Amino acid sequence: MTAVEVNFDGLVGPTHNYAGLSYGNVASLSNAASYSNPKEAVLQGLAKMKAMHDLGLTQGVFAPHARPDINVLRRLGFTGKDNEVISKAFKADPVLLRACYSASAMWTANAATVSPSADTLDGKVHFTAANLNNKFHRSLEPTTTTRLLKAMFNNDSYFSHHEHLPEQGFFGDEGAANHTRLTDAHGKQGLELFVFGASSFNSALPKPSKFPARQTLEASQAICQLHQLKPSSQLLLQQNPAVIDQGVFHNDVIAVGNANVLLCHEQAFLNQIDALKQVRNAYQGDETLHIIEVPSAKVSIKDAVTSYLFNSQLVSLSNGKMLLVAPQECHNNSAVNAYINELISADNPINQVQFFDLKQSMQNGGGPACLRLRVALNQQELAAVNPAVILNDSKYQQLCSWANKHYRDKLSNDDFADANLLTESWQALDELTQILDLGSVYPFQR
Repeated sequence: MTAVEVNFDGLVGPTHNYAGLSYGNVASLSNAASYSNPKEAVLQGLAKMKAMHDLGLTQGVFAPHARPDINVLRRLGFTGKDNEVISKAFKADPVLLRACYSASAMWTANAATVSPSADTLDGKVHFTAANLNNKFHRSLEPTTTTRLLKAMFNNDSYFSHHEHLPEQGFFGDEGAANHTRLTDAHGKQGLELFVFGASSFNSALPKPSKFPARQTLEASQAICQLHQLKPSSQLLLQQNPAVIDQGVFHNDVIAVGNANVLLCHEQAFLNQIDALKQVRNAYQGDETLHIIEVPSAKVSIKDAVTSYLFNSQLVSLSNGKMLLVAPQECHNNSAVNAYINELISADNPINQVQFFDLKQSMQNGGGPACLRLRVALNQQELAAVNPAVILNDSKYQQLCSWANKHYRDKLSNDDFADANLLTESWQALDELTQILDLGSVYPFQR
């Protein structure tokens, strides 16, 4: 059956800030305490969505989360009215308060793992929100993420939603940032690659020594079981621990796949020669599988991390061409830009590149691929999606007007003591749920 891949991009939330909360993410740590511009951030993200729509791609919108998370602050002992909770938290632990204001849900590659119906035994599209338990500020997300997914994909005949995995390090799950799918066509059975950083139970497998491995083998195995994946549609690979220690906190910082193309750094996987042999043997498509390894001599790990070359999107266009959607930082890095020019001129399906200014997201450690959750849908499934979350020209204009109305253009550390920021943010999201027809998905609405 004919199918399309829909990219559901995360709208940047009204409290977008640089708190340096993500240990292991070089960009996040290096820009801690900088001023942020939420309005610029959300408009940059919307511009990318509109550009994808204008290319003829089906583009979706993923709502942000309600911040600050007042409920967790109350659980941690801060009492009183909302403004009193904020004031007490700001005085006692301003870093904790900024974590509760984090807009990290904008990176929807971490929202969930999605398995298309062509790969599952029951013929449904399966969703499991990531538990994101490795970082406090992200561990606050899975319950709301599940509500959002159910509001977007709200037909039980086609969609199956699962509770996030146990909130414990043994089952650390970071979602689609460590998952990609290779296939001849989006509607055909594909090979889902699950990339883990370490094993919780198998001490014989190596682990990084400096930065944490956020995705565990056991979490990936559990997702395969929950999604009822066909045995021939799943392959588990280990990320190279050495590159995790160099700032490659997710697989999508060192590899990206689309259709019959896997673009990866030569140091991406543990025992890479054997790993890529497994991929070739497991791929069952009729088309040629293109595995493109980027050598360190042309793009170093440092350049890959700072430019986010592999956090670019790979998308298939209607004319049969494949486009690399890259951050502007790739163009600005001479070594990376030279490699991209070589890549699009070589004999492989990737023959176009388009650069985007996503500075507000990039400074917090998220590029084009971080901002989107890929969902392959056949025509019946697409028709069953909440239509209000699919971008069109009028929806784009409506969302830009909404953002210009509600978002601040500057946030500093002192602004988090301002209780008006909570009121502004929640008012913005209450209006957004009406624009996107989501219902009462936020705690303050329930």
